Amino acid sequence: MSQALYRKYRSKSLSEIVGQNHVTAVLSRALKQGKVAHAYLLTGPRGIGKTSIARILAHEINQLPYTDEATHLDIIEIDAASNNGVDDVRDLREKVQLAPVSAAKKVYIIDEVHMLSKPAFNALLKTLEEPPEHVVFILATTNIEKLPDTIISRTQRFGLRSITAEDARTHLKMIADKEGITIDELSLEIIAQRGRGSFRDSISLLDQLSSLADEKGGITKDLIEETLGLAPQDIIDELLNAVTSQDTQNVIELLSRSEKSGVDAMTLIEQLIHAVKQTLVDAPSHVSLLDGLLDASTSSKPDIKLMTVLLFAALPKQKQAPSAAPLLATKPVVSAPIQQLRKQESSTPIKKHAATTPPVPQSVKKADDIPTIEMPAHIAGEAHPENFNWETLVEYVRVNHVALHSVLSKCQFEIHDDTLTLYTMRKFNKTKLDEAKYRLMLSECLIATEAGNLEIETIPTVPPPKDSQAAAIAAIMGGGEEVTVDA
Repeated sequence: MSQALYRKYRSKSLSEIVGQNHVTAVLSRALKQGKVAHAYLLTGPRGIGKTSIARILAHEINQLPYTDEATHLDIIEIDAASNNGVDDVRDLREKVQLAPVSAAKKVYIIDEVHMLSKPAFNALLKTLEEPPEHVVFILATTNIEKLPDTIISRTQRFGLRSITAEDARTHLKMIADKEGITIDELSLEIIAQRGRGSFRDSISLLDQLSSLADEKGGITKDLIEETLGLAPQDIIDELLNAVTSQDTQNVIELLSRSEKSGVDAMTLIEQLIHAVKQTLVDAPSHVSLLDGLLDASTSSKPDIKLMTVLLFAALPKQKQAPSAAPLLATKPVVSAPIQQLRKQESSTPIKKHAATTPPVPQSVKKADDIPTIEMPAHIAGEAHPENFNWETLVEYVRVNHVALHSVLSKCQFEIHDDTLTLYTMRKFNKTKLDEAKYRLMLSECLIATEAGNLEIETIPTVPPPKDSQAAAIAAIMGGGEEVTVDA
């Protein structure tokens, strides 16, 4: 059986550790001076060399040669994930009292130490406070925030960093050359990027792709995209160009193309985040786009969130002004009472009992004045008014969009066919809800709460009275709100 590449090329000495010189230099200098601490704490992300450094340090403290398969009775590794109880630590406390078998120090490596239970930490604390002279502890963790301060304060702490893409690319190139793997520079860069700062993940990915390299004539960009389900680079570039050129229709078409090719929304978001970060020096205005993409990466509905972020970023500046018309809705279908009102605007003065609702203010735009974006059904979705629930919508908005909630919670509503009419009570609320930013948010929330792509209409008044006589009086008086008074 062939050995995995990440094990085959694991560092064998502190000097071979890549990308952590700020840690290895200090440790090497201390060892040369004969200064050995009683407890070390190695922290940092997964796959960057914490366990390798711990093992190498344990051997160099005892001046023992180290290989990946090396074992020694006086170097004991403990996995805290499966040995996290107080009884496990009590057993350890008894064993540390025993002198080393043949080495100068008995070294205990406790990996993922944050997994210990609270009683286990309390039991370990006593040993860390007053350790036997012959014992050294090396603790490693990816979650230092879960460690008690009392434990941290009794160790020498070393924070390891994520590996830079350049360090990863250089190391991968070295391995590929030694293993005779054919790979181009662009492919090395993509693998380093997908490793997300982890040597282990990067090397494992190279190992996985190398098994296909002989059949495909080497590792190429196309092979990586096909194997990992990535969006082709041309789609990423075209999406950013469409956003920059404010081509919203092209944004929609590219998202549709990506979805049809089977690219996962979260993968596309990760690729876009990486691409946008590369453009920030030349295009600092992309900071807001990057912020939106990072928000989308934590969303429970990343596909909808990504669509919203990209469309909003692509909107022309004038359409982001307060007077902007709705962008996600097709031309609104006006409900029956509103149609009657519009007819009344050009008719003779209102007669008694003739009006059913107060006149519509001039700020209500005609359907022909509202610009639209035609959205494919598989992206925008169909309207499902039967699933609409006002309380559910308002609560979802409260959790996900606080600024929108402050306006929407003041509104009243009617729903007729596929149109949601919002009575905003005052002109200011209507102005806010007509902003492109808020329209996009509201459409996203309607889709997320399963009401679908409802058309949205805003009216800057209270709802019309349902009683015909009250409606007539309200019309004469210029509007009014219907209230119920208990007898």
